[in-house]
Amino acid sequence: MYPNEIVVPCREELTNNGFSSLETPEAVTEAIENTKGLHLVVVNSVCGCAARGARPGVINSLQNNKKPAALSTVFAGVDAPAVEKAREYFLPYPPSSPSIALFKDGKLVHFVERFQIESATDEMLTNHLKAVFDELG
Repeated sequence: MYPNEIVVPCREELTNNGFSSLETPEAVTEAIENTKGLHLVVVNSVCGCAARGARPGVINSLQNNKKPAALSTVFAGVDAPAVEKAREYFLPYPPSSPSIALFKDGKLVHFVERFQIESATDEMLTNHLKAVFDELG
C-alpha cells in the first residue's frame, strides 16, 4: 500500500473533477452494470505516466461537447479488490495501470492500455479521447 501523502492527491485530482471513487467490488459492479450511456473508468496509479499523461489527459478531454454521462476511478495498488473486479470488465485486455476504459450501456467499447499512455503526451491523450467521445457519444 502506498502512503496517504501520495495517494490522496492522486485520487483527488480525479474526484475533484467529477469522478466517483469506486473502492469496493460492489461499487464497481453497480457503477458499470447500471450506468446508461457512456461511462469512463480510469485505473489510477501513483506512477509517472498517470501523473504526466493519464490524469491530465482524461480531465482535459472532458472539455468537449460530447462527454461521458458517468465518470469513475479505481486505484491500482490501493483498492485491490475493486481494481480486480474492474479488470474483469476490461477483458480481453490484460491488467494495466494506469488505463482508461469506456463503456456504453455497461459494455466495454474502448480501452487505452498503459503502453499507449506511456507513449503519448497528455495533449495526444486528450485529443484521442475527445475523438472517441464524439464517435460514440
